Amino acid sequence: MTPPVAGSSAPLIVADVGGTYARLAWANDDGTAPHIDGFRRYQCAHYPSLAAILSEFAGSAPPAGLRAVVAIAGLLQGDTLVNANLPWPVAREATRRDAGLHHLQLINDFEAVALAIPHVHADALVPLHDGDGAASAWPALVLGPGTGLGAALRFADGERPVLASEVGHSALAAGTPLELDVLRLLLQRWPHVDNERVLSGTGMINLYECLCVLRTVSPRWRDTASLLAAAKAGDDPLASETVQVFCGWLGSFVGDLAIAFGARSVYLAGGVSAHIAPFIADSPFVARFLNKGVLGSVLQQVPVWRVEHGELGVLGAAAWKGDTM
Repeated sequence: MTPPVAGSSAPLIVADVGGTYARLAWANDDGTAPHIDGFRRYQCAHYPSLAAILSEFAGSAPPAGLRAVVAIAGLLQGDTLVNANLPWPVAREATRRDAGLHHLQLINDFEAVALAIPHVHADALVPLHDGDGAASAWPALVLGPGTGLGAALRFADGERPVLASEVGHSALAAGTPLELDVLRLLLQRWPHVDNERVLSGTGMINLYECLCVLRTVSPRWRDTASLLAAAKAGDDPLASETVQVFCGWLGSFVGDLAIAFGARSVYLAGGVSAHIAPFIADSPFVARFLNKGVLGSVLQQVPVWRVEHGELGVLGAAAWKGDTM
């Protein structure tokens, strides 16, 4: 990545780009907290490139010295972004040039979400597990399923307050006989079954299709929105079972990461997290989060919140600018 431009007063675009939507805004900094204005959302598949989205947002006469900080799903290797969920390839320098930017910074999308956490108001936090009730306990695990599955660790302070990860691409672990059966079916389709194959929006459909095979039922739903709508209506037992299994499996995954990272608090974000909100309380999510043997008593003290904030990634990109540029 190109080093940040220090001390610049040039206009700054901040963006959060995932596999489905790109969210953009202008960033303002009053010296105490990041602020965003002019928020807009774009459907990625409707544009030929990231540069096209940035150009449209900037307008036909972009200001001189225009800069952008883009939180984006994936891992930057040299100039190229490695990602399985975006509709187009991304190269940093080509995107900067084609969008007419003076400077472009790419950061991991969940790095941005983690940077935003200290700026989230308490009324945007929905408790899933009370733990010891402590707010802002560090390190904080920040994760969530969307088009993919992202996670990062937020520390209290330091030169690098966030540890980004690509744990969504690590191997999926089964914790029940049913999950083992699902995993066996998925291994027939892919030689490496990562967490995203189940714990994401598209992964939920993979899970549903496997349950259809195991229950010898023909699939009725082909997309996540229809599946969730059927589960909410309560008239499709298999749709309801899919969401219950998904929530339980997600809870187990969250518990594993909390142990691995030594997290003192957990924040669940991501678009799918909002869609499964009506189901989490009556699901095995918390029980599976705590079902970690001798370390279950440790996790009893770790609070888990769901974050109700649709602009976290954009806010985090603005916070990155405030901390670093």
